[in-house]
Amino acid sequence: MATRLQVTVDCADPTRLVAFWAEALGYVPAPPPDGFPDWRSYYRRIGVPDEELPEEADVTDSVVDPAGVGPRLWFQQVPEPKAGKNRLHLDLRVTAGRAVPLAERRRQVDAEVARLRDAGARLLHVLDTEGVDHYAVVMQDPEGNEFCVC
Repeated sequence: MATRLQVTVDCADPTRLVAFWAEALGYVPAPPPDGFPDWRSYYRRIGVPDEELPEEADVTDSVVDPAGVGPRLWFQQVPEPKAGKNRLHLDLRVTAGRAVPLAERRRQVDAEVARLRDAGARLLHVLDTEGVDHYAVVMQDPEGNEFCVC
């Protein structure tokens, strides 16, 4: 059996990143585990202290692919702020790759970049070198985690 993958992102505000990444990926907030009416009940059951729990019972700290194909993203609240460049980042592949002409890929990427900016992302820089059949845009989520749109 293959190992299942979960991507964990350290952050200050899981609720904010759940909203952003659900919108960015077309994912949904993860439902509580079977047998629990909400996440707060689940976390209490496994021994998480009340002072570490969100006030709202129905708040989740992760998003999942509704089709069950992509990995779960878990936003782990940590006290320290992000420091430095990510050593790992996500690539959001919104084009069909080199089977599509570069001009069309640029249009598709730019449209997605505009949508993600409206959702709270920030553009860092464009990767577009003359003579190279590649176009991508480096962005940051609302907490500064880098990702690419390509």
